[in-house]
Amino acid sequence: MKDAGDKITPIEPSRKLADAVRDIKNAFADRDDVIVEMRDAHRMRLDLLATELAPVFADVPADMDSFDFAVSSGLQPRLWIDAVSHVAMGRDRRTYRFLKDTRVGRVVLAESTELKAAADAVTRYVAERVVERQRMMEGSMESAVPGLHRPMVKEAEPPIRSTTRRGNGWTTFFAGLGLIAAGALVGLAVSLALFWDRIVHMKISF
Repeated sequence: MKDAGDKITPIEPSRKLADAVRDIKNAFADRDDVIVEMRDAHRMRLDLLATELAPVFADVPADMDSFDFAVSSGLQPRLWIDAVSHVAMGRDRRTYRFLKDTRVGRVVLAESTELKAAADAVTRYVAERVVERQRMMEGSMESAVPGLHRPMVKEAEPPIRSTTRRGNGWTTFFAGLGLIAAGALVGLAVSLALFWDRIVHMKISF
């Protein structure tokens, strides 16, 4: 049994919740630093690619509004070429990945760690879109896309239609007169047959 004059040593309290919260916040801060660093690295490389492609973007016809040519912000920046294709960086922060969304899913059009190779792939893609549009404007895409153009049907000229209708009207008129005349002859013949005996008895000479 301890004497009254002895000091009592307090028991060390267990770890507090505040300490755990502080540790988690530090971990999140470290992770955010990594994410920001990766995002900045991705955007920097995409900005370099956009600068490399600036002359190509400037040569696109002004009436073609299907291209975007903009670097988007976010957790994973992208250099958008049009509504379905873009360039993004790989996980190694060095690989340019040229991607396109299709009906069967996302496909990789090109992939390279070289800035020039990525720029060449995007340039070729833009050139193909320009040529496709020119061919469509010229009406020469019929063989590539079946059913794109319908065969032209020449309309009949109004004078021909008018003459034809007028001829059909006269034909109908004369056909009606013929039927009336035929009916009159048949009626006359029937009348002669019915009244022949009376005519004979009346001694009508013909």
